[in-house]
Amino acid sequence: MTARRQQPASGEAQSADSHAGLDNLTLARKEGWRSFVTTPARSQPEPLSAKELRRLGEGALAGYNKQRRIWHANLGPLKTPQLTELHEDLWDIVDSNVQDGDKAKGAIAIDAFPGLGKTTAVLAFAKKFHLREIAEEGEFTEDGNERWPVCRVGLTGNTGMKDFNRAMLEYFAHPGRTSGTTAQFGHRALDCMLSCAVRLLIVDDLHFLRWRATSGVEISNHFKYIANEFPVTLMFIGVGLAERGLFSEGDSYANAVLAQTGRRTTPLDMRPFTVDTETGRREWRQMLLALEQRLVLADKNLGMLADALSDYLFARSTGHIGSLMTLINRGCQRAVRTGAERLDEELLNGVKNDAASEKARQELEAALQARRITTRPRAKTR
Repeated sequence: MTARRQQPASGEAQSADSHAGLDNLTLARKEGWRSFVTTPARSQPEPLSAKELRRLGEGALAGYNKQRRIWHANLGPLKTPQLTELHEDLWDIVDSNVQDGDKAKGAIAIDAFPGLGKTTAVLAFAKKFHLREIAEEGEFTEDGNERWPVCRVGLTGNTGMKDFNRAMLEYFAHPGRTSGTTAQFGHRALDCMLSCAVRLLIVDDLHFLRWRATSGVEISNHFKYIANEFPVTLMFIGVGLAERGLFSEGDSYANAVLAQTGRRTTPLDMRPFTVDTETGRREWRQMLLALEQRLVLADKNLGMLADALSDYLFARSTGHIGSLMTLINRGCQRAVRTGAERLDEELLNGVKNDAASEKARQELEAALQARRITTRPRAKTR
């Protein structure tokens, strides 16, 4: 059974509130994916001065603060050099995978530490890819099925081949997702992919899979089958995939199977921000300036992040964009709630961040205070 033409929901225009509920669970289903792709970008709340804030009535102030609360919780994604580099590589690989059906398509493995924005960057790319495919090919296939250029599947710690096939069926809301054998689930899922013209299959949290276990070999074989027989590019996202054996060479059958997967898979990564070169320091500053422009605080000033807090923010985030965005988000929530309306060290010292960043904070702060390292480029840019 395939996904047939559906009537559009009433009211195509979606407000900022329509972003609510766009979580990973939602993105595991095609309707949620469509909402993610088609929901308009949020509009940044109008900046008000401290005097203008005081003029607002109680209800108006509460509404304005709610807008800012939601805005600051969803500041990304930022077009960082890391995101731009990854997207260029992804376009190269995905666009080169339009070979005829008798040629196996190269897979992609995005392997990087947590907190570097892997999933955020991939979702941003997949959204662009989806919109491009729909613009070029239309919303429906020649057979009248809905066109779904992207399918996203998330793995869990106990994922086996049957679970993986069921997850693909869940994405398409297939009525046969509740009962059947592993093979039946697989045939139904692949029929959906063919019928709905899927071109990109994203497998998130691949590190949850135990590659050297029997289930890992089975799924690896299944991935190869998909790459060989169906017109999709497989995109894996995970942490420590090389160490877990995704690209392994070896003499045993299991290792040989995984080694073949490695031969067909291009590894990509996302690097943290570093400040040991002038280029790295400029990238850090430009990112802070871009982030600064998105903050809606009454007492914000130019250079609040990029000048006054550059070293401090690097020490608190260790150059990881995820840790930085968490700190800034929580800091803005406190600045609005307390009426501080700006970010400074005193306020941010009271804001907790993730454990990994806090653990590395003291060492980085000591190095910055001793001037062994600096985040400040020699020539400042605006």
